[in-house]
Amino acid sequence: MPAASPPPDELERQQLLRSLDLLDTEEEEVFDRVTRLVSRLLKVPIALFSLVDENRQWFKSRVGLDVRETPREQAFCAHAILQDQPLVVPDATSDERFADNPLVTGAPNIRFYAGVPIRSSGGLPIGTLCAIDDKARVLTADELCVMIDLADIVQKEVQYRERLAVAGRHVLRSQSVLNASEARFRSIFDLASVGIALVSPVGGWVSVNRELSRMLGYAPEELQRLTFQQITHPEDLDLDLDLLQKLRSGELESYTLEKRYIRKDGTTVWANLDVSAKHNEDGAVEYFISVIKDINAQKEAEAALGALHADLEARVAARTEELRERELELRSVIENANDAYIGLDQAGVVTVWNRAAEQTFGYTALEAIGVALDRLIIPDTLTGAHREGMLRYVTTGASTVLGKRIEVPAVRKDGSPLMVELRMNVLELHGQKMFSAFLHDITERKEAEARREYESRHDMLTNLLNRRALLETLPIAQARAARNGKSMALLFIDLDGFKAVNDDHGHDAGDAVLRAVASRLQDVVRKTDSVFRLAGDEFTVLLESMSDTFGDARQVASKIVAEVARPVKVDGASANVGASIGMAVFTPDGKASAEDLIREADRQMYAAKRAGKGQVYPRP
Repeated sequence: MPAASPPPDELERQQLLRSLDLLDTEEEEVFDRVTRLVSRLLKVPIALFSLVDENRQWFKSRVGLDVRETPREQAFCAHAILQDQPLVVPDATSDERFADNPLVTGAPNIRFYAGVPIRSSGGLPIGTLCAIDDKARVLTADELCVMIDLADIVQKEVQYRERLAVAGRHVLRSQSVLNASEARFRSIFDLASVGIALVSPVGGWVSVNRELSRMLGYAPEELQRLTFQQITHPEDLDLDLDLLQKLRSGELESYTLEKRYIRKDGTTVWANLDVSAKHNEDGAVEYFISVIKDINAQKEAEAALGALHADLEARVAARTEELRERELELRSVIENANDAYIGLDQAGVVTVWNRAAEQTFGYTALEAIGVALDRLIIPDTLTGAHREGMLRYVTTGASTVLGKRIEVPAVRKDGSPLMVELRMNVLELHGQKMFSAFLHDITERKEAEARREYESRHDMLTNLLNRRALLETLPIAQARAARNGKSMALLFIDLDGFKAVNDDHGHDAGDAVLRAVASRLQDVVRKTDSVFRLAGDEFTVLLESMSDTFGDARQVASKIVAEVARPVKVDGASANVGASIGMAVFTPDGKASAEDLIREADRQMYAAKRAGKGQVYPRP
């Protein structure tokens, strides 16, 4: 296995890689979103953002791989960074560079690899965005374009951090003017998931953020050549202008409306618009602050807000004069944010509580500010963990929450529970830590997900588990049987005479019979056994922890035959059905797969059918 030679600028490359503060850091959603897209769009099991260190490759983001690093001499990416173009290996077993690579001959059994180099602003390769499959394949031109486009997103983020690092060093050399207000302002913009713009009194876009550009389909410089009137739907313009005039005259302090924007491609997008005014010392409107949320798709923003970074260095010299204005902008953004925003000091006491927090949790800002967060919204069962986590971070800097998007339970003022999506960040100013958090109520979404999950695994007529649940349960039951040394059996049940019930009494009566059979099956088996409805009049029963391979199963099957044979009352009449049952037994040392068991039980059921009604096969 020939190892890749180091690039000629290896020392400079390593110095740059370390200056970016990416190695051995926590996972970040900005990179994880890209690797998930690579896996989904290219349909590969493994997608990585890999950094090629001196003696290893370390994965900043990974999908489908448990390890965080591998030796550099085994790394495909070490070869990819030597190329100007993407490295594509259709079949690693046929490539002399990789055929005897341990990652090819063993787990994860790489066959296909495609890697696009990620470079710094100066062109130094620090790693790759790569897609990996355990099957050989040919990458199409469209798929290669997808890889290059997604790699460009990662590369721009890396180069953006590189520029910020340079700018940050310049700021430290010039003067310490980025005080608490500025840092807090930047944190809010970085965490927000809505469009934000500063609009001139005549309607021109003075400054727009990245999310608004994405929403409307324009680059920031393109929007700045337009007015909001030009891209507002004609049917919504008069109302918007009327409210804006009332805001300008002082009749309104702010206004909110739902309106349509015309995107660059000509399509329309509905948005929720919150507008307030920034006045100068003479009382005239200096500009309008617009907070615009995409309500057309109701989905999370895909990019963090970063309206300030482009002109960061240019504003450093005038920062002191602008701090007061930034504080006003910060307050407006916080108050108009659609998500609940909570600020905390390092003792966990609330310092900021916006209107969305009031609406979400029921406490007014007056009630919440100055109170420890664990006395407001944290459930009693999590209070201890919250306090320990705060203390651990303040004393050691270790955290499992900061910089991540996590789902946690919370409680409202009235005691009702809810689920929220939490994004929390921390700032350290003058030796004091300040926490800022956005919380979004996801209770309805989680309930809908639970309903969908239930419906996907259950038969809605009988409330029994369905075929999908059977295919998921069988392998687990087989593994359990192998561990505890107890046999298990699968009974395949087909009703005798069910068609006659539908023909004679109608489909509603047939449904009633199926529900009755489902109930009787559950009554016959133990709590540790499982009953499934596959389709139509076919059922299965999974019997676990049997001491006698066929005896126990045949005894239960006989009870089922007797129970099913009892008449079912339907609309004042009686319906009669029977049961033909096929059995398949799995012993602790068995090798049959889940599909093998189903096929065997099905085959035995047909044998029982042929032998006559109410039969159980195989016979003793």
